[in-house]
Amino acid sequence: MKTIRNIPKGRDLRLDLFRGVANWAIYLDHIPNNAVNWITTRNYGFSDAADLFVFISGYTASFVYARMMIQRGFVVGVTRLFKRVWQLYVAHVLLFVIYVAAIGWVALRYSDPDIIHEFNIAGIVENPIETMTQGLLLRFKPLNLDVLPLYIVLMACFGPVLWLLLRWPNLTMTGSLALYVMARQYGWNLSAYPTGVWYFNPFCWQLLFVFGAWIALAGIREVRVAARLTPLLWLAALYLVFALLMTLAGRFPAVGALFPAWLVETFNPNDKTNLAPYRFLHFMALAFLVTRYIRKDWAGLKWIGFDPLIKSGQQSLQVFCVGIFLSFAAHFVLMMSAGTIWSQIGVSIAGLAIMTAVAYYGNWSKRQDKPLLPPQPAQPRPPTAN
Repeated sequence: MKTIRNIPKGRDLRLDLFRGVANWAIYLDHIPNNAVNWITTRNYGFSDAADLFVFISGYTASFVYARMMIQRGFVVGVTRLFKRVWQLYVAHVLLFVIYVAAIGWVALRYSDPDIIHEFNIAGIVENPIETMTQGLLLRFKPLNLDVLPLYIVLMACFGPVLWLLLRWPNLTMTGSLALYVMARQYGWNLSAYPTGVWYFNPFCWQLLFVFGAWIALAGIREVRVAARLTPLLWLAALYLVFALLMTLAGRFPAVGALFPAWLVETFNPNDKTNLAPYRFLHFMALAFLVTRYIRKDWAGLKWIGFDPLIKSGQQSLQVFCVGIFLSFAAHFVLMMSAGTIWSQIGVSIAGLAIMTAVAYYGNWSKRQDKPLLPPQPAQPRPPTAN
C-alpha cells in the first residue's frame, strides 16, 4: 500500500475558469428556443457543461479534503465533507422552494397551467405534502433541478472513496469503472418520484467524478506524459471531429443523410442519463487538449476578459443556483414576448450579467469576512546628518 502525500498545492485558475464556463453554459442551455445557446459545447460534440461540472467537482473535492484527511485524520475529513454536503443540500432546498413558488405564481398570475406540466411540478398541485416530502428526499425534481442532487449524492459518498484513493488510487479507479459498467449492464439507477429514474444516473456519473479525483491525486503524471505524445493528440482531434459530425447529423437531417443511418442512430439521441462511453471519451479528448495547450501557469489566465468567468467559478454554488432560477425567468420572458433573436440575446446577456454580479459580490463578501490585518507600527526615521 502506497499512501499519496503529494497533494496539489496552490489555486489552479483553470479550474475556476472552466467551472465558470460550465455555469454560464448551463444557464444558456436551460433556456428553450434560445439561439445564443448555440455557442455552448453541447451543440458540437457528445459531452456538455454537466460533464465539465462533475469532473471539476471531483477534482477540487479531492485535493481540498484529501489534505485535511491526511493532516487531521479520516473522521475530521469526513465531517468536513458532510459540512459541505449540508451546504449543498440547504442550497438545493432553497432553490427548490423558490423555483416551485415562482413557477406556480407565473401559472396562476397569467392563467397558464401548461407551464406547471412543462416544468414537472404538477405533483405539487395534485399531492402537495407527498410531493414536497419526496422533493426533500431528492426523489422529486422539477425540470432543470437535476445536477445539484447528483452532486449532493456524489459528495455524500465520497468519504470512503477518498480514503481508498489515498491508498490504492489505481485500484479505486478500476472499481469506479467496474461500477459504471455494471450499472449500464444491469440498469442500476435511483428511483424518482412519482415514476421513472434519476435523469443523471449517479451509479454512472460517479465515474466522471472519481476520474477527476484520481487525476488530481494520482493520475496527473500520466496525463502530462500522455499530453506530449503526438499520436494521442491526433487521435483526440480526430475523435472531436467525428463527435462534431455525429452531433450535427442528429440535429440536421441534411447532414445525417451523408452517413449510414445505423451510425447516426448509434449516437443519437445522446445517452446522457447513463453517461454513454462515447460521451466520456469525448470529454477525455477535450480535457487532453486543454491540458496540453493551457498550462497552469499560462499567462492568459490573468487576462481581464476571463475575470468574470473565473469569479463565477470561484463562487460556483451561488452562481449555479441563481443561473437555474434565471433560466426560468428568461424562458418566461421569451414566452411573454415575441421571442425574437434580439429578445434571446437580451435575456442571455442580462442573465449572465446578473450571475457575474452575484459572483463579484460573493467574492467581495468573503474578503469582508476575513479579519483586517493590524496596522503596522511606523518605522522610526534614521537620524539625518547635520
